[in-house]
Amino acid sequence: MSIASTSSTTGDVVLAAHNIAKSYGNIQALKGVNFDIHQGQVTTLFGENGAGKSTLMKILSGVVKPTSGEIVLDGKPVTFNSSTEARELGISIIHQELSLAPNMNVRDNIFMGREIMTATGVDFAEEERQTRLLMEELEEQIDPLTPVEDLRLGQQQIVEIARALSVNSRILIMDEPTSALSASEVDVLFKVIRDLTGRGVSIVYISHHLEEALQITNHAVVLRDGAMTAYAPRADIDLEWIVRNMVGENFDLGSPPDGYEFGPVALAIDGLTVRGPSGDFSVVDDLSLSVREGEIVCIYGLMGAGRTELLECVAGRLPPSAGSVSLRGEDVSGRSIADCIGKGLVLVPEDRQRDGLVQTMTVGRNLSLASIGSFTRGMLTSFAREASLVSDAIAKVHIKTDGGEAPIGSLSGGNQQKVVIGKMLATNPEVILLDEPSRGIDIGAKAEVFKLLAERARQGLAVIYTTSEVGECLSIAHRIVVMHRGRISAEFGPDVTKEQIMAASGEAVVAH
Repeated sequence: MSIASTSSTTGDVVLAAHNIAKSYGNIQALKGVNFDIHQGQVTTLFGENGAGKSTLMKILSGVVKPTSGEIVLDGKPVTFNSSTEARELGISIIHQELSLAPNMNVRDNIFMGREIMTATGVDFAEEERQTRLLMEELEEQIDPLTPVEDLRLGQQQIVEIARALSVNSRILIMDEPTSALSASEVDVLFKVIRDLTGRGVSIVYISHHLEEALQITNHAVVLRDGAMTAYAPRADIDLEWIVRNMVGENFDLGSPPDGYEFGPVALAIDGLTVRGPSGDFSVVDDLSLSVREGEIVCIYGLMGAGRTELLECVAGRLPPSAGSVSLRGEDVSGRSIADCIGKGLVLVPEDRQRDGLVQTMTVGRNLSLASIGSFTRGMLTSFAREASLVSDAIAKVHIKTDGGEAPIGSLSGGNQQKVVIGKMLATNPEVILLDEPSRGIDIGAKAEVFKLLAERARQGLAVIYTTSEVGECLSIAHRIVVMHRGRISAEFGPDVTKEQIMAASGEAVVAH
C-alpha cells in the first residue's frame, strides 16, 4: 500500500498532514510528509533519532509552524499559532522531554495555565480531587501535593501523562511516553490507551521500544531522514519490517567483545549503603561489586531497585552512609563529582535534560565542558584544541548536528543523549558509568553506542551500564548483575536467558 492511500484504512481520518516540510537553517527536518490520524486508533510512528518524528508531532500539536504544507482537521484546513490553540481544538501532546515545573506540586502542574476558577479564586480542592482520580486511573500512589522535584523520573512521566489525560483530548500524541516507566507502569498505560481508543480518542504513539509498540498499534508509519518511507496496518508488520524500513538492515545490539584478557580491578565497591531521602530505609543495601579493566557489566533491575542511587553514589553525587568505593586501589568514597572525573571515574546520568546538558550552551560547549582543563591554562583557552576535541567527539559518537556551534536544543533527543556520552568519553576515563544510556535512543543509535562502548572496553575501559530493557542485557555485557530492593540478587554470564534475568529481578517467575 502506498503512503498516499493511508486514509483508506478503518477509522475516519480526523486530522491529516499534507506535504508538510520544515527547515531549520540548512537542516531539512521534514520533506513533504503526508500523515493521517484515524479516529479511535493508535498510529505508531517509527524512525531513527533525527528522522523528524518529534518535529512532525510538534507541528501537528501547534508547538512549531511548518515551513510549508497543510494541516486538515475534520476536513477543513487549520492553522495553529500555538499549542494552546491546538489544545482548544482537542489536540494534546506528551513531550519526550518532560515539561514540568519541578518547584510546583503535582496538582498545580496538572492544572497549570487552565486552573479551575470560582467566584472567590482557584478551586484547589476540586483540582486536588481530580488529580487523585487521575492518579487512581494510572494506578500510581502519588500525593497531589507532592513537589514534582521529589518524584523519581518515572513518576514525573506519569504526571506528564496525567496532565494530558486531564484535558479530555480527542487526539493525544505520545512522544516516548514509556521511556522512564517500569514494566508494570507500561502495562497500566496500555490499559489507559485501550480505554481511550474505545471511547473514540485517537492516539499517535512514538517509541523506540519496538516490541512494546507492536502490542498497542493499529497501523504504523516509518520516517527516515525527514521523509515517510513505509506504511502498513498492524497485520502486515513485524519487528523485522520496522527495523528494515528504519535503518535499511536488521541491526543487532552487538555481542560481548572478546579476544583479549581483562586487566586488574578498576573499580571496587565494598559494602556500599545509601540511605533513602527520608533516611528510614536503604535504597542501596550493603552492596559489593568489582569491575576489571576491559570488562562490561550490565546492571538490570526494576524501578526502585537502587540502580540509579548506586551509580550516583559511586560517581560522587550521593554520599554513602557505609562502605567504600575504590578506583584502582585508591579510596574515592565521598569525593566530589569533579574529583571523580579528575581521577578517571565518570557518570552519564539518566536524566540528560536536568543533569547532563546545559540548555543555553551549544553542542560543542556541552561536549567540551567536562574536559575544560585539557585546553585551558589559567586564564587562557586554546580554542583550536577545544575545536579539535569537539569535532573528534562528534565524529566518534556519530552525532547528527549542523556543527559544534549549533544550539543543543536543535538536536533530537537521541542525539542529545549522544552528546552527554561523548562529553564524558572525551575526558578519557578509566571507568564509565552509564545510567540507562539508551533512553530515548533508536535501535540504530543504540547499536552505535554499544559498539562504541565495546571498542573502548577493548582499549581497557571498564564499563558499567544500567538498563530496564532485558534485551539490552544480552548485548555487549560480559556480566549481568541483577538488583532487587537495593541488593544484588543474581549474577549471570552472557548466556543467560531473559526469563532468568526477569525472575531474579522479581519481575517474573520462571516456569518449571
